[in-house]
Amino acid sequence: MFIIFVQKTKMNKYLLLLLLLIIINSCQKEAGEGGQATIYGKVYVKDYNNNFTILKGEYYAPDKDVYIIYGNNRTYNDRTKTSYDGTYQFSNLRKGKYKIYVYSKDSTATSPAGIIPIIKEVEITKRHEEYNVPDIIIFD
Repeated sequence: MFIIFVQKTKMNKYLLLLLLLIIINSCQKEAGEGGQATIYGKVYVKDYNNNFTILKGEYYAPDKDVYIIYGNNRTYNDRTKTSYDGTYQFSNLRKGKYKIYVYSKDSTATSPAGIIPIIKEVEITKRHEEYNVPDIIIFD
C-alpha cells in the first residue's frame, strides 16, 4: 500500500510539473501593447523640387504620420503623428519585433502611387527598454 502511494505521489509531481510548463508557455505574449517598453525617434525631411534635382531644404518633420506593425502582422497596428520637432513615440510595448515606417515621395519614380514606405525594424528584448530608432529620412 505504501509503495502504491509513493508511486502516485511521484506521478502527481510529474503531472503537476507538466501542467505548470504548459501554463507558463501559454502565458508568453507576442509583440504589441501591454508592456513597459518604448520605441521613439525622429523623422527628417529632405525637401526636393518635383523632379528631385534641387534640394530646397532639410528639417525635422512636424505633424507626419508614423506607423507601427507588431510582430508579423500584415497591416499597421497603431499610428501616431510627429511633434513640432519631428519626434514620435510608441509606448507600453511588450518584448518582440516591430516595424516602424513613414511614407516618403518616391525619388526613383518606380512606385505607381508616387510614395514608398521607409521602414525601420526594431526588436525589444527587455521589459523596460527604451529603443531610440535612428532618424527616418524621407523625401518631400
